[in-house]
Amino acid sequence: MSMLRRLRPVAGQAGYTMLELVMVLAILGTVVGALTTLFVQATNAEFESNRRFQAQQGARIAIDKMRREIHCSSAVTPVGAASTISVTVPSQCVSVCPLTPPTCAAGGAPVTVTYDTSGSGTRYRLRRNGVNLADYVTLQNVFNYTAPVAGASLGKLRVTLPINTKPTNGREWRLVADMVLRNTTR
Repeated sequence: MSMLRRLRPVAGQAGYTMLELVMVLAILGTVVGALTTLFVQATNAEFESNRRFQAQQGARIAIDKMRREIHCSSAVTPVGAASTISVTVPSQCVSVCPLTPPTCAAGGAPVTVTYDTSGSGTRYRLRRNGVNLADYVTLQNVFNYTAPVAGASLGKLRVTLPINTKPTNGREWRLVADMVLRNTTR
């Protein structure tokens, strides 16, 4: 009888059963798992958005640098395919000096600058004399040069930079710039 008296107070005490604890842990695990998945996806989206922004900004800056030199240049020579051009820039052009300090002597000879795209597959880099200017370019042949026509038009260069950090998604941003060689003869 004393054994029954000891068990009764234990049976009357409030508490959780093993089934209730397992159910609470299952619900908590589901909620924490969903929150973790949401956090990881948001972090990945932010990273991809930032990478896409950096690639687009790099392309804009590259085109601005090119535009300063192309406007001042006297000649553009396509080298091989439309993936390389050689630009002849007079030494007095302001944009040449900050970019290539050893050749900035006053009254010096014209400077030859080479722009090209290097890479393979769906990822190329726009380079100036071997230095990267823009990344994640998806097209190798980005230059289209139209020679000057005597008495009619100046030389023109069209640069098309399609930028895509994930070529598999099909969403590309395209920067197209038309530049006139102001020092060519008409």
